[in-house]
This record gives sequence, C-alpha cells and structure tokens, in this order.
Amino acid sequence: MKIGPLEPKVPVTPLAGERAGAAAPPKAGVPAGGEPGVQVALSATALGVNAAGADFDADKVQRVAQAIRDGRYTIDAEAIADKLIANARELLERSSR
Repeated sequence: MKIGPLEPKVPVTPLAGERAGAAAPPKAGVPAGGEPGVQVALSATALGVNAAGADFDADKVQRVAQAIRDGRYTIDAEAIADKLIANARELLERSSR
C-alpha cells in the first residue's frame, strides 16, 4: 500500500534579498529586506517588570548562583513534582470549564 511521497513538494521561494530586481531602493516604511516593518513597544507588564523595578530578587539570584558554584545547592525533586502536579491539575480544571 502506497501512502504518498515522504517529502511534500513545496515550492521554494527565494529570500527577499535574493529576488531578481531586489536592488531597487526600499519604499518608505519598508526595511531593506523588502518586507513591511512593524514597530513594537512592550509594556513593563509584558517585560515582567513591576513598578518597583525588576520582578526578581537579585541578591537571591546571586546566593543561589554561588551555592551552585560551590556545590551546596540541593534540589528537592519531591517538591518540584508536587508543584508540577498542582499546576497540571489547575490547567485541567481551567480547560474543563
């Protein structure tokens, strides 16, 4: 039984810079690659920064990094597993609503 070719035949198009005639100057608002550009601005919330600054404790990060370097950092696999299960349950409850 034959199902079909293993590799789909998809037409390959050259990149914008490889197209014939790509040497034409770009239009206003269009970058040199030839595709229209979009300006994006990220809010502090999207960046994960709260009003007080960074959303993490830099001192704690340094303490944990030093403990890892010193070989003193231990991982509680049971606590991690418990939290993963709790998160999975929460996600399943949300999706069933």
